[in-house]
Parts: sequence; C-alpha cells; structure tokens
Amino acid sequence: MTDRIKQFLARTRDDGPRLVVDLEVVRDNYLAFAKALPDTRVFYAVKANPAPEILDLLARLGSCFDAASVAEIEQTLAAGASPDRISYGNTIKKERDIARAHALGVRLFAVDSDAEVDKIARVAPGSKVFCRILCDGAGAEWPLSRKFGCTPELAVSVLERAHRLGLVAHGLSFHVGSQQPNPRAWEGALKASAAVFKELAERGIQLSMLNLGGGFPTRYLKPVPGVRAYGQTIFRALRKHFGNRIPETIIEPGRGMVGNAGIIEAEVVLISRKSEEDPRRWVYLDIGKFNGLAETMDEMIRYPIRTDYDDDVMSPCVVAGPTCDSVDVLYEKEPYMLPVSLEIGAKVLIEGTGAYTTTYASVGFNGFPPLKSYVI
Repeated sequence: MTDRIKQFLARTRDDGPRLVVDLEVVRDNYLAFAKALPDTRVFYAVKANPAPEILDLLARLGSCFDAASVAEIEQTLAAGASPDRISYGNTIKKERDIARAHALGVRLFAVDSDAEVDKIARVAPGSKVFCRILCDGAGAEWPLSRKFGCTPELAVSVLERAHRLGLVAHGLSFHVGSQQPNPRAWEGALKASAAVFKELAERGIQLSMLNLGGGFPTRYLKPVPGVRAYGQTIFRALRKHFGNRIPETIIEPGRGMVGNAGIIEAEVVLISRKSEEDPRRWVYLDIGKFNGLAETMDEMIRYPIRTDYDDDVMSPCVVAGPTCDSVDVLYEKEPYMLPVSLEIGAKVLIEGTGAYTTTYASVGFNGFPPLKSYVI
C-alpha cells in the first residue's frame, strides 16, 4: 500500500471492486531489474497487465516487450515501442497471426516444435526464432511445465530445421515457473541450455541469445528474495555453464514488474456459517475467481487481505466470491485468518494484485462487470 494509492482510495468511491496501480512502483521495479542484470534486456510480459499507462511508461523507460498475441503486439506498438523491441513469445500461434506480426515489423518468434517453425518459414521468412525447452518449475507457486517447450534434445532438431528453412536459429528460452521463490531454480535450465548451444555449434549453427524467462516473484504472504539476489545468482550460473562466452540474455518479468504495484479494494457481501457447530465463518467478497482472482485456483496464490480490524482477534474463515458457481471459493483447504469483528459492508484490501487480475476477469459472468482498473 503506497501513500498515493491510500490517498486515491480515500478521495474516491466505487460501487464494486477496483484495482489501483501505482506507476511509481512500476518505474522502481523496472529500474531494479535493469540494475540487477545490467547486460540483460528486459522484455515486460504484457499479459501480466496491459494497461496503456503501464505500457507507455515502460516504453519510455526503454523496456522491450514479450507479447502473447497480435492484440498485445498492437497495444505495445501503440504505446510507442518499435517492432524490434517486441518478441512474439507464445509458442502456439495461428499462421495468419504470425503473418500479421511479421507485417507489423516483428522479427523475433518463439517456437517449440517443427510445425511452428514451418509456419514461420512460410509467412515470416528470415525471422529470428528461439526454441523453448521444458523446465519442471519445481518450487514455483504457479508452475508452467508441460504445456510449453520441448526436450533439449528435440530443441536441437527444431533449431536445425529452422536454420535449413532460412530462418535465423537465434537461441533458446525456458521458464522456471511463475512466482519462483528460489533464485537457484535457473541452474538446471542453464546447464541444459549450454549443452544445446554446444551441440548446435558442433553442427555449424551458432546460437546468440538466451531468454531466461520470467518467474521473478512479488511478495504475497511470504517473504521473497530481492531482484538483486536473483541477478547475482543467475549471473554466477551463467558464468559457470557458459564461461566467458555468455550469450545475449533477456528476461521476461511480468508479476515481478507490476504485482506489488496494485491493490484491489473489495467489499464484504456476506458473513455466515454452514452450521451452528462449524467454527469457520464463510466470508463472501464482491470479487472472486471470475472477477480477477483466478490465480487462487487450487489456492496456489495466497494474497494478503488487509482490513481495518486487523488488530482484533482472528479466526479461521473460508473466503469465497459472489457468483453462483460452486468453484468460486478462494481459500477453503487452508482457511484464511480474518478478524472476528469483520462486518458485512466492510472494505478489504487485497495486496499484490497488480498482475494477472484485470485480464483474468470475465466480461460479464453472472452479470458482474469486469474488474475496474485505475492507474495513478
């Protein structure tokens, strides 16, 4: 909670949940990433929060951008970024979308299969491609394994095919899992990447770029290491596995860039019990899984929830959303401690919600409007 957000909430009112993002925090986060890994280009993961004000700020600061769709590419260009600062980082793309991105000037594409390489060769000739390799994401609160990437052995074949088809076999990427609290998680992927670089060099193909992905966390209920610790640990691992031939590196922070810049103000709609003997209260908010808090799925992300009553006695609660869907329960397996004096109509503040909230919110499930967003 920054003073600027506190003042904004005090002087404005809304009938419904709202996200407020402080651009000064985003600026500080970008500068911290740039300083922590000074020889690494920052590609902001647009999907985390594509608010025009955020994209505009980052474009002016010199950031590059990781886009997952043509729409995100167009949003980034509208913010003032040139096409050479954009990576089409989704490994699952329609051929016509690749063609559209190429027409807009984008020349850097992610792949993880021969079929994706073939699409790019047909409609974006001469482009640079980087192949994503599998990474187990151990320890991450939001793992990203299996759906994206291929084995390092297959990556050699994929990039060799790209080279044969006239594309530039540019490099590799991996992702150690979103909200990764362990800076050493990059070690195994860097070791595997170095082996792929060596194998392709022996086949006459010189890779030049390594995309270290995202995974940089924001603070929720548990402390996390600072960006500097990640930079130091990753650089040591790069030196260990690549020696003095460290390739060009890029990172794709999303949550780490904007997560701690945002606060959601929500309201308690109902407090009840399921039986007289049940020690747990059910606290229903006017925001839930379908209104922006999708990352509470399986209770993987546990947001800090603050109230005006936090100095009072606490008791275990089930926290749920407002919709008529039984899965719209945020925290039940591990009940959430909330003050016994919390009342219906009280405002609560959900911290660390600057990332992956507005874009996850439904456009009108049960008639509830999308999550309102304010950038200050």
